[in-house]
Amino acid sequence: MFLACLLAPTAARGNEPAKKPKPYALIYGTVWDPDGHALYGVKVKIRRAEEKKSRWELYSNHTGEFAQRVPPGKADYIVWADVTGYKLPSGKPLKPGSEVTVHIDDDERADIGLHLDW
Repeated sequence: MFLACLLAPTAARGNEPAKKPKPYALIYGTVWDPDGHALYGVKVKIRRAEEKKSRWELYSNHTGEFAQRVPPGKADYIVWADVTGYKLPSGKPLKPGSEVTVHIDDDERADIGLHLDW
């Protein structure tokens, strides 16, 4: 038992308080083609409403979903899909759909959908 106490990290022994996770808000969404199919590998860009350039860039996963942590607190974000250079297996070209405005009040999750056009 004594040896186990020496090998266990101090946080595990209760000598130090566990670190509290830093709060965040989450923008979670799905990218859809015009026929309602989820799309993999689409670049998603996010910026604060008052900024000109995107602050975050990420890609949709195999189920068309994406998630980005943003700071908690009142803020508006603009989310859009960048289909520059994106190719569907059918070869049919896609156009970006409308930008989506997301309002965050605190440490919450906002669910959205990005719908692309032909």
